[in-house]
Amino acid sequence: MSVPASDTPRHDPYAALHIPDFRKLISARVCLTVATRIQGLVISWQIFRLTDDPLALGLIGLAEAIPSIGVSLYAGHVADSVRRKNIIIASVATLLLCAVALALLSSPRGLQLLARDSYYTLPLYSVIFVSGIARGFLGPALFSFMPQLLPDRERLANAVTWNSTTYQAASVLGPAIGGYLVAHLGVANSYTVVVVLLGLALLQFAAIASRPLPERVGEKLGLRDSILSGLRFIWHNQLVLAALSLDLFAVLFGGAVALLPVFAVDILKVGAAGLGHLESAPAVGSVLMAAFLTYFPLRRHAGRKLLWAVAGFGLATIAFALSTNFWLSLFLLFLTGVFDSVSVIVRSTLLHTFTPEHMKGRVSAVNNIFIGSSNEIGSFESGLAARLLGVVNSVVFGGIMTIGVVGLTALRADKLRQLDMTPEKK
Repeated sequence: MSVPASDTPRHDPYAALHIPDFRKLISARVCLTVATRIQGLVISWQIFRLTDDPLALGLIGLAEAIPSIGVSLYAGHVADSVRRKNIIIASVATLLLCAVALALLSSPRGLQLLARDSYYTLPLYSVIFVSGIARGFLGPALFSFMPQLLPDRERLANAVTWNSTTYQAASVLGPAIGGYLVAHLGVANSYTVVVVLLGLALLQFAAIASRPLPERVGEKLGLRDSILSGLRFIWHNQLVLAALSLDLFAVLFGGAVALLPVFAVDILKVGAAGLGHLESAPAVGSVLMAAFLTYFPLRRHAGRKLLWAVAGFGLATIAFALSTNFWLSLFLLFLTGVFDSVSVIVRSTLLHTFTPEHMKGRVSAVNNIFIGSSNEIGSFESGLAARLLGVVNSVVFGGIMTIGVVGLTALRADKLRQLDMTPEKK
């Protein structure tokens, strides 16, 4: 007697990778992410060595966050009004030009020109400012373009997980490569490598077939109402708002990454190569957890697991601040990446699941303000707190604040605490 086949479709962990344009997208994102992570490490190292001031590291984040936040809402409107591939191409091309400018400023001739100015780091911050504008437009366009490459919504959760996995894998490679490049080739040559990688990313994005915009059924809004509609959508969705708020404050207070050059030089004494490993450690944890979740998706009690993960992020941050052992510090940073990966995947899945296709650019723009730019504002907060409290105390303070935010969210956000992502409960 034969056993009837199960009505439940078998989970395919590679479902999204069967789509050629999706493979091109994540390949381009890998090149883009490796390039930007190398650039971030190099410019942090360069400015810290020029100034020997942790606040100067925080100003790097502020210089990028201000323009990114400033254009985000308008960029979301543009992403829902203009073909998203065109925005991606223009944004990556701008990032490429910024990398060329950094390479020229860091050449022997460029350094001579900088040395003549008492504000010799100002041109570097100016380039970061322009890259922040480009990033403000790129984020909503990429977020909303990715689902357009999928033939059905059944592959969406898998695509989100693969998107996160490859991003984190690139985030592992970027700092490790950047630390090696700075140590062995110098700052200017490191920026040249960034230029090459961004050029490859631009070519791969260009190879993806363009997609028409989703129909904006029943929506005829002026510019102002269109820009504000993303804010209204999130404000009236308690589940999404709670997840974004939790991530916002965890990143804002709990990030120690901006101060890693100080830990590498003054506390752990491991130099540029060691800084590359420290920068990579959170991404190693993130990519391993994301790979695990690709095969074993987070479903039952997802909200509770999210809250515990963010609390674990805060505890690992506090322990890292107190560590004076390089290997222990690496492990603790690794744990921050493991916990952060859970938060990223749950938040991204919620946004993609609950947001209508024609609004994804604007909602992503709000997400960029909440999360993307909070990394840079968090960097400024870390630099300022380090100036006022000392490096170690500032990171401990941030971890404590993160745990406090988790407790408050658990008390106030019932829908998030009760979130269950099993298919039958969607």
